[in-house]
Amino acid sequence: MGVLDYFNLSGKTALVTGCRRGIGRGMAEALAEAGADIIGVSAQMEGPDSDIGKAVRALGRNFYPYACDFSDRSSLYAFIERVKAEHPVVDILFNNAGSILRTPAAQHPDEYWDKIIEINLNSQFILAREIGKGMLERHSGKIVFTASLLTFQGGITVPGYAASKAGIGSLIKALANEWASQGVNVNGIAPGYIATDVTEALQKDPVRNPAILSRIPAGRWGTPDDFKGAAVFLASKASDYVSGEILVVDGGWMGR
Repeated sequence: MGVLDYFNLSGKTALVTGCRRGIGRGMAEALAEAGADIIGVSAQMEGPDSDIGKAVRALGRNFYPYACDFSDRSSLYAFIERVKAEHPVVDILFNNAGSILRTPAAQHPDEYWDKIIEINLNSQFILAREIGKGMLERHSGKIVFTASLLTFQGGITVPGYAASKAGIGSLIKALANEWASQGVNVNGIAPGYIATDVTEALQKDPVRNPAILSRIPAGRWGTPDDFKGAAVFLASKASDYVSGEILVVDGGWMGR
């Protein structure tokens, strides 16, 4: 095999959650560019004519849209049942869907905590477990979680989010420890400060924006395109001997 063949995803099917916009969309497009068909899942997925659907099909790949509310356990299980019936073989799972709610810890209500843990941690484990079963039967599969800088740091006013992403870091290792010997690679990608609609307020903040940029050695906010290489690497044969790792894509933030 030539080196580029190791990154070829032709014939593979990838399930990508939270792919309607931002980092998830960048990952889904990258996987499609590498040859994979995409099962796209988001809470507000519009349907086959969504922007991400059009982008994937323009690359010559199939796009299968699903809507799922990851804060609702019954909705999650209904989605899993349907997708397993309609797509018996999922080769690649990108657990990217997530949410964040900001309130100082002393005022952080149970409802915020419960919702974020359910979306960012509980649903991610359930989806990995259920899709992972098929991968284990076939002794082949790639699972990639979207972690965070707050997998390693505590953050401010986001205790639920920080706890959920710290949990994802340990979950990656726990699943990798059990599944690596059975042909299933479990890894993660930790984004730094990325220019998406989620961070728009920070980008416009006259105090926070320059403070953030001053710590990033690359001197800029990241973009969804910055995740294309990392996504394809962890989804492909090129990462067959990589297990339980979190690839930080942050412009050097964690090195400061």
